[in-house]
Amino acid sequence: MAEKETLALGREAAAHPVRPDLAEVFTQSYRRLVVQLYGVVGNLGEAEDLVQESFVRASAAGGRFRRVDNPEAWLRRTAINLHRNRWRKLRNFGRVRPRLEVSPPDPPGLEEHVAVIEALRTLPAGQREVLALHYLADQPVSDVAELLGVAEGTVKTRLMRGREALAALLSEETRLSQEEEGR
Repeated sequence: MAEKETLALGREAAAHPVRPDLAEVFTQSYRRLVVQLYGVVGNLGEAEDLVQESFVRASAAGGRFRRVDNPEAWLRRTAINLHRNRWRKLRNFGRVRPRLEVSPPDPPGLEEHVAVIEALRTLPAGQREVLALHYLADQPVSDVAELLGVAEGTVKTRLMRGREALAALLSEETRLSQEEEGR
């Protein structure tokens, strides 16, 4: 019987095969893997990125990678899986992108207030929130403060700064439109 029985470890394995380290695998396989992946993806830069990422994952896998029987096949499979994942994400994003590009329509009745709405959109979020809640939703300062989880003084400050910023934006808008009409 070639295997010895040991009390602590069970059975002792015959001889452990010598496995190349990651640097050796890189030296032997990198160019070959890039060429193979280039054939799969059709883009040299993308092929290099995929192979490099597969080596990063091999490095992160540590001992699991060292125990693999065929490191080059493991790297190739990892690179191809990475390519499939990227392709899948791009495909799914392509489906979603048209919905993201189109801005939602404004609610009806805002046509006559386009300048105000556009000016509101340029304000910082805090000012925009308190102005909308106080003036558009007719909420008192105390309710706005409670809703946003800030002090009433903070709401009053944001209201004041927001009104000043809106006034400046709208007066500039009015001045520009008057100049255009005068031409």
